[in-house]
Amino acid sequence: MQELCAILNDGKQTKGEKMKRHIKKELLATVEMLGKMNDSILGVMVTDPQGVTEALIQCQESAAFMGNYVEALETESTKVVQLLEEYCETLYQISVMLPDVMRCRKLVKKVRKELTALSNLIKYEIPDGRKEIVFLPYKAAMWDSLESVWEAARRDEGCEAYVMPIPYYEKNPDGSLGELHDEQRNYPEYVPVLDWKEHDIAAWKPDIAYIHNPYDQYNYVTSIHPDFYAKRLCQFVEKLIYIPYFVHQNDVVAEHYCVLPGTIYSNVVVLQSEKVRMRYMEEYRKATGIREGLEKKFVAYGSPKFDFRIKGGREDGLPEDWKRAIYKNGRRKKVIFLNTHLNMLMALYCEDFFKKLETIFETFRRNQDVVLLWRPHPLSRETVKSMNPEAVERYGKIVQDYQEEELGIYGISSDLYRAVDVSDAYYGNRSSVTELFKAAGKPVMIMNHKLHGGGHGNISADK
Repeated sequence: MQELCAILNDGKQTKGEKMKRHIKKELLATVEMLGKMNDSILGVMVTDPQGVTEALIQCQESAAFMGNYVEALETESTKVVQLLEEYCETLYQISVMLPDVMRCRKLVKKVRKELTALSNLIKYEIPDGRKEIVFLPYKAAMWDSLESVWEAARRDEGCEAYVMPIPYYEKNPDGSLGELHDEQRNYPEYVPVLDWKEHDIAAWKPDIAYIHNPYDQYNYVTSIHPDFYAKRLCQFVEKLIYIPYFVHQNDVVAEHYCVLPGTIYSNVVVLQSEKVRMRYMEEYRKATGIREGLEKKFVAYGSPKFDFRIKGGREDGLPEDWKRAIYKNGRRKKVIFLNTHLNMLMALYCEDFFKKLETIFETFRRNQDVVLLWRPHPLSRETVKSMNPEAVERYGKIVQDYQEEELGIYGISSDLYRAVDVSDAYYGNRSSVTELFKAAGKPVMIMNHKLHGGGHGNISADK
């Protein structure tokens, strides 16, 4: 009884609203529970009349609370409320007739019919509210992995689509949680966002939640806020859907990606290709021993990261500093997109990587017909602090000098596609961004961080 009251009060529905879908499920579950309680009365009617009386009172209280809640909705609720009243009256008659077992048995049968009719009315005559879908990105720069799905959901008249950016912690070198980051102000103006501090998922219970971070606490560099771990979210949403924020290059998948928390606890995992899907299912099956239901859990719908349109050098809405860098004397320079990945900032590669950056920057200083658009991985600073703290000062100085000297564009905004769109070619480490340039038909050169002289890398065969 108390649990039902809490659930309905958390629903916070007012007159005129359609019933939230999870509330409807709870009402139906309560009707089922009432049926079980009434059936149990027969077995103890003679031996425990006091217990039967208490059970009947609890059933009446639950029914009355349900009736008041349903009556507040402008729906086809009259019949439901009427049936609940009839049910309460039958319970009263049972309490009066308790000494008479035969008459009570007939009344219990009547209760069964009333509860069956009540269940059908709730199912078919109380209309559902719109399906509530919440998108839970944690890095604004990775919003591209969910954006096209959100756009489709908000166009669907049967859905209410919300974006609620979730906070994340940097991790200290010892693995403990460090500084908390909240990037809700970094999203494009056309994306309305909810403040995570004002919405409790456990009370809200949206129908569907989309996530793109699979790690929970198992990332060395960051951790999303524990309130939003996949292991917890799956308890409060009807369906949890995981879409990776990254793309597996050439459909090659490392084993550990297949058994992260986001993969394990999600109801659906959306993958970029059939080959990747088969790999996930194989490794998931090995790790968990689960064989049933994998065909529905893992789906190859493609990555939303590719749901964009390259328009070939679109200049509309470019920041002023980008325009100054790209245009000179009325002539447009070629733009080379420089992408640097996290693994270059770990101690094993760091010195080679810093020397490589110095060589690259010097090359572009000498060539005034080409401009560099440097977009480091969004977690570069956090990675250096957590994995290679001795390099924090030097990396920060490199970034600072690049910006102060205005060697090129420093692109760390959430609008990755604008950067891809305006660039003429790609240079850097292999990553998901590499695949975007290939899809756009633009040249790709992969960096060799150990070469600091004339050679820089190899042009990809996949252009």
